[in-house]
Amino acid sequence: MSFDPTRYAPMANAIRALSMDAVQAANSGHPGMPMGMADVATVLFSKFLRFDPSRPDWADRDRFILSAGHGSMLIYSLLYLTGYDSPTIEDIRNFRQMGSVCAGHPENFLIPGIECTTGPLGQGLAMAVGMAAAERHLNATFGDDLVDHNTWVIAGDGCLMEGINHEAIGLAGTLKLGRLKVLWDDNRITIDGDTSLSTTEDIPARYRASGWDVIQCDGHDFADIERALAEADLSEKPTLVACRTIIGKGSPNKQGGHDVHGSPLGADEIALTRQGLGWTSEAFVIPEDVLADWREAGRRGVAAREEWEARAAADPQGAELQRRMKGELSDDADIRAAFDAWLQGDANIATRKASENALNVLVPAIPEMIGGSADLTGSNNTKAKNQAPFTADDYAGRYVYYGIREFGMAAAMNGMALHGGVIPYGGTFLIFSDYCRNAIRMSALQETRVVYVLTHDSIGLGEDGPTHQPIEHIMSMRLIPNLNVFRPADVIETAECWMLALQSPKTPSVLALTRQNLPQLRHEGGMLSARGAYRLKSAQSARKVILIATGSEVQIALQVAEKLEGQGIGADVISAPCLELFEQQDQAYKRDLLPDADPSQILRVSIEAGVTWGWERYTMVNGLNIGLDRFGASAPAKDLFARFGFTADAIVPQILDRIST
Repeated sequence: MSFDPTRYAPMANAIRALSMDAVQAANSGHPGMPMGMADVATVLFSKFLRFDPSRPDWADRDRFILSAGHGSMLIYSLLYLTGYDSPTIEDIRNFRQMGSVCAGHPENFLIPGIECTTGPLGQGLAMAVGMAAAERHLNATFGDDLVDHNTWVIAGDGCLMEGINHEAIGLAGTLKLGRLKVLWDDNRITIDGDTSLSTTEDIPARYRASGWDVIQCDGHDFADIERALAEADLSEKPTLVACRTIIGKGSPNKQGGHDVHGSPLGADEIALTRQGLGWTSEAFVIPEDVLADWREAGRRGVAAREEWEARAAADPQGAELQRRMKGELSDDADIRAAFDAWLQGDANIATRKASENALNVLVPAIPEMIGGSADLTGSNNTKAKNQAPFTADDYAGRYVYYGIREFGMAAAMNGMALHGGVIPYGGTFLIFSDYCRNAIRMSALQETRVVYVLTHDSIGLGEDGPTHQPIEHIMSMRLIPNLNVFRPADVIETAECWMLALQSPKTPSVLALTRQNLPQLRHEGGMLSARGAYRLKSAQSARKVILIATGSEVQIALQVAEKLEGQGIGADVISAPCLELFEQQDQAYKRDLLPDADPSQILRVSIEAGVTWGWERYTMVNGLNIGLDRFGASAPAKDLFARFGFTADAIVPQILDRIST
């Protein structure tokens, strides 16, 4: 279908009308960007973007990401106009109101046509890098007939200023992700005012230096837009299209200024805008001929989708691609057999090494797993044997060298997971979770299966000192909703935690792993870690103490229990590799581990080499919390554990003192 450019103007004005009306009705929102990029979006959706509103999950569709998520009315308008089931016009009327799927920023779990949740600037573009990488990997695996699509992005000046943008475009340029096309809303306006207030950098030069093509166009000249997008579509490099636009285009008194960025136009200005655009319809009403043109644009991809479905049905690999895209895991009998064999061993290894051993089993058995590390492969132990690198020369590889780009790595993994067909995992030190924390939060918010391998999880990393020793990080990760934080105690728990992470399609996971060796504590199977916490040792004498520990401190808890039992004081030891999963257990199970006993009769003690804040939830107000509420020091791990009281000899007297009073 070929569109006459004269049809573009009223179609673009439909976006402007819906955007200014919805923001005005809500008395909240950002009308400027949708109005400014309406012309570019109209050309993109009418002529270049390959999609089918009747099949939002079509595997080989182009991905469209609105990185400048504050302009959410742009995507809501486009989805409605092109014929998606959601949002409805009623949803748009109720923009930003309780119950409407048209939230203040686009949310992938509310509307199928939204590929990722955006709003934190720069992350949409960075997630698009992950989507483009996933597309190239699946293309290399399944061929052009099954996987061959673009990832299109609309990004604003804020997205391009954020530090994550530098990480993302550097990675995309290095990997030569030519199917990535970024449309820059070059309106030179931020909330504070003109971009000249805060930046003078040459953005096109920066992108070219990073290995990108850069194309420029007048963002309000339909022919020039079409020319630029056609060039971008043919480019073999990741491409930035600088679309020179006017923010709030069409508003006679506010266009081009920062006042239209994040505030309603006002009733009087909307009336003047309607007059200037020649738009006579009432609020939220789209003329039938304009809506018909948009719906025709929405049907443009039906034939391509049907042809793809026929190819996929006939292709021997079609069923396997569909399995991966649905996120279904294949049979894991061989994996379980391999891990069960470890129960007969007596490994004394760091949990980061135990994780590597697990990956040597998992990666060959689960072909959709794609790993990586932010320049710490040898320390994170994230690369399995014979796991080939993912490079511009070999997209079939399954290991990404992200470089020192923790935030960019985390966001790219979100994009990979949201694209579908791959399960990403990536490593860095736990201390550097601060660098990628917001992307981890976005993993949880978007319900993605992303696994963060965060090693060197305590003062146990030793000599690198307090700059690298995480103190508050484990507990702060636990504050994020819908994030499973695993801190395994030995090789068996590590294998179980990996399996649990992979079996959680809508919940991301953190694996917090040690640098120092830990003894094997378990020779019993049964996926005990699945309960989040379990009784590793029962009291032999009359129970007076319940010891709750995680990770490397579980072995210390066992030593404490042994000393207490030697004095006739019964002590349970509870290993708690994942408190989030423990919270999901029924009350009977929780009360069995932590009975509602008089605190004067049974003392609850937590032992974890991190901040004690939060443990009161399990130890109660009269409990004893052994932790570290200060920064560490530079010394060998054994000396640090002794210095900061993480030994049985240091802990037992505190328990005796507490139960004797």
